[in-house]
Amino acid sequence: MTSRVERCSGCGRQLWLPPQAVAARCYACRSVTSFPSSSQRWAQVYGSVSQPHHNVVTTVPSNYVAAGPGNGKYPRQGCNNYYIDQPRPAWSPPPVYGRKKALLCGVTYNDTNYMLTGSINDVKSMWFLLFRMLGFPSDCVVILTEEEKNPYRIPTKQNIRTAMRWLAQDCQPGDSLVFHYSGHGSRQKDYNKDELDGFDETICPLDHETEGPIIDDEINTTIVRPLPHGAKLHAIIDSCYSGTVLDLPFVCKINSEEYKWEDQRIPTACYKGTSGGIALSFSACSDNQTSASTSAFSGKDVTGAMTSSFIQAVKNEPCLTYGRLLTAMGDAIPSLMPNDTDEPQLSASETFDIFTKQFIL
Repeated sequence: MTSRVERCSGCGRQLWLPPQAVAARCYACRSVTSFPSSSQRWAQVYGSVSQPHHNVVTTVPSNYVAAGPGNGKYPRQGCNNYYIDQPRPAWSPPPVYGRKKALLCGVTYNDTNYMLTGSINDVKSMWFLLFRMLGFPSDCVVILTEEEKNPYRIPTKQNIRTAMRWLAQDCQPGDSLVFHYSGHGSRQKDYNKDELDGFDETICPLDHETEGPIIDDEINTTIVRPLPHGAKLHAIIDSCYSGTVLDLPFVCKINSEEYKWEDQRIPTACYKGTSGGIALSFSACSDNQTSASTSAFSGKDVTGAMTSSFIQAVKNEPCLTYGRLLTAMGDAIPSLMPNDTDEPQLSASETFDIFTKQFIL
């Protein structure tokens, strides 16, 4: 049986107690000392006690629990310790926390010949949607752009990696996570043979030319695999070659009111699902297509077509299903950009009926 050591509030002597004790009477000065409640951090719990317990409660108040020999609780046989027992609530299901966290990353690649003009606008628009309309707390939304003054909020490879770890850290049942990325995407040869098409999809941080891209395997490991049962992740990826950039097992192919899920899993590859939660990703295009930016949605500011169509659909149509959201995005882009043939993609960690499951961030 384990025990812990507390100090008597009267004389300072050590009191050896079971872990669940919340108060005890000192044998020497007769003072009763209370200890932190279960909502606070318990004092250090020591290993099995090999010495006799000399500090004992010698008087038994009515609300104290006897822990003498033979009752199977505590302490060692031969001691007459008494203590107030920690209340034991009835069993209940794991709590639902319902926290909302988001990581918004926009990379413009200033002063390069591949500079983008709409990425920061995408982040600002997504922040407005999450904070102003969907109730995400401002201190739980991390923004990485080149406009940020804090050097740790610049979208370098290391900063994006750190922010992704923050997003998934301590995720609990009921949590809702959002990862939005607007920037360049690319693809490279798949060396661990876990891609059907032979290529890993990537996102390109600000310093990708020197530090390299972040590949889908790493994104999956960092923000998909840790999701526990009851938690969900939505990714909105506005970049080229982004169809399976989260490496999720299933891709939805939709045609009018019909759809099917394509299984991307390879039997010999490592597991790419969650730890019980659900992950979903809306991507600007399939793995072999490029995405587009336009001013058509705002009338003046350049934005990513995929990000703008996503936000427009969520704002305009309450109680969306995933199928209706995907259809609305697919309809909005060609109506404003007739020459763009790319279609938003939906991938997921599990299959479901996209026309009955409601979209909720």
